Amino acid sequence: MGVETGTGVTVKLKPREEDRLLGGHAWVFSNEIESVEGPAEPGAAAIAVDARGVPLGIGFYHPNSLIAWRLVSRRVVPIDAAFIRERLARALKYRERQYPGETSYRLCFGESDGLPGLVADRYGDVVVLQVLSAGIERRLDLVAQALTELVGCRGIYLKNDHPTRSLEGLPPESRVLQGDVPPRVTIEEAGLRYLTPLTEGQKTGFYFDQRDNRARLAPYFKGRHVMDLYCYTGAFALNAARHGAAKVLGLDSSAPAVELARANARLNGLAAEFDEGDAEEVLRAFAEARQPFEPDFILLDPPSFVPSKRHLMKALRAYVRLNLSAMRVLPRGGLLATSTCSHHVEREAFLGMLREAAGRSEKSFRLLELGGQAKDHPVLLAMPETEYLHFALLEAV
Repeated sequence: MGVETGTGVTVKLKPREEDRLLGGHAWVFSNEIESVEGPAEPGAAAIAVDARGVPLGIGFYHPNSLIAWRLVSRRVVPIDAAFIRERLARALKYRERQYPGETSYRLCFGESDGLPGLVADRYGDVVVLQVLSAGIERRLDLVAQALTELVGCRGIYLKNDHPTRSLEGLPPESRVLQGDVPPRVTIEEAGLRYLTPLTEGQKTGFYFDQRDNRARLAPYFKGRHVMDLYCYTGAFALNAARHGAAKVLGLDSSAPAVELARANARLNGLAAEFDEGDAEEVLRAFAEARQPFEPDFILLDPPSFVPSKRHLMKALRAYVRLNLSAMRVLPRGGLLATSTCSHHVEREAFLGMLREAAGRSEKSFRLLELGGQAKDHPVLLAMPETEYLHFALLEAV
């Protein structure tokens, strides 16, 4: 059967282990596999079959990974240039529907777009890639060819510094894959321009995943004294300034991030201050004594505290401490916009963390808004691993 589609590899599952896959999930774990036939090299195209030999789809197989098989298509078809182009064209069309007229967004979000392990961020005519599976790594030239045809790329940059690459036996690397890639580009989102680092900086350049939440907060900023912690490029802070905040202060522990945020404030002609500072230390200082700046709107968008599931409880305690510190600073009527960005923290755990922090603050909070990652980071209904960002806006009452 593998030979009929040119793969030569068949992955046979143990009895009943196909249930999750049939329910819409996209992974098969190594302990769910009965046998593998054929030359099973990392990233090889392989057909998965159930215990009776009924085909379940075609995907990427890895003999040394816990996620041993990643679904690419439920139809057994060749994963060739035409297939990859069609998948990326579909992903592009979806983003164009969600954000008409925009040219900067997450163009591909791995399993959610049917290309497991491929993250592609578009910045106009430049694309930044992060490759997290051996299957995509083996087909990188086909991905680059399709992107060049679809968006007319002048340059593609590989930012393969994510630690999960090691789980697939892939080394870290950052380099220009093709064409011309400037170190920085200027993008536009919701009427604001952002100078965005491509070859340096965090993640793949810009936090597109908070796009919808930035828009969600716009009506709440007017007249507020806003403190944006973990500000990075200053996107939340600059939205606050644009939408009528009386005063805006952005803080980040990274000196280059602070300089970037200041540059973005100048670029947009907005009055916002940015300084270097550790979020927890700053909140502690505000709680212990009156400061010249007294915020009544605090934004928390910290990095992930959960590198793996075994760190979850420790991370939740850290999130409680951080949010508790912010809640203690806020006056009655003050607002807290807060997020977590790890798929290990499920929505109910996120809300439970906020309830615990609120209880310990000896204040009451009402939930004004509840959100998640932007629509260019689509969530598969049957695959909770694709949902990683949780967002809430709370008001002290």
